[in-house]
Amino acid sequence: MYVFDTSSFVVLKNYYPARFATLWQRLDAMVAAGELISVREVLRELDAYNDTDFVQDWAKQNRDIFQSPSAAETQEVQKILAVPHFQQILSRQAVLKGTPVADPFVIAAARVKGATVVTQEQLKPNAAKIPNVCQYFGVDYCDLEGFMASEGWSF
Repeated sequence: MYVFDTSSFVVLKNYYPARFATLWQRLDAMVAAGELISVREVLRELDAYNDTDFVQDWAKQNRDIFQSPSAAETQEVQKILAVPHFQQILSRQAVLKGTPVADPFVIAAARVKGATVVTQEQLKPNAAKIPNVCQYFGVDYCDLEGFMASEGWSF
């Protein structure tokens, strides 16, 4: 099972459905099988983007994959934010503006479900990025290319 971050959905906008039909068919099959999920906050972040057109449409058609956090996931978010360094994952601007922040929820969902996070963020020393938090809490993560490789996809 994979939990997709907003950044990976945004990159998928480069894979036009008419040109990469097989990719989108495979993603749809994974959604149908319950192997590709995300969180409600990712959908909210996607709604805020102005340049993801067909990805936003796809997300709305697959609204069920964007799940609300369970009680266990909420507890995991609290554990993540209890680490002072990882509180930076909530950007000051997002907090002040009240914009959605999906990262801790994506990680928490993956941790509770034993899934792999798919994100375009990169591991950076001493950062509070998704890969850093995943590494700290023992959650598997990869980028889109790694996801496709794990699934044995090539186009």
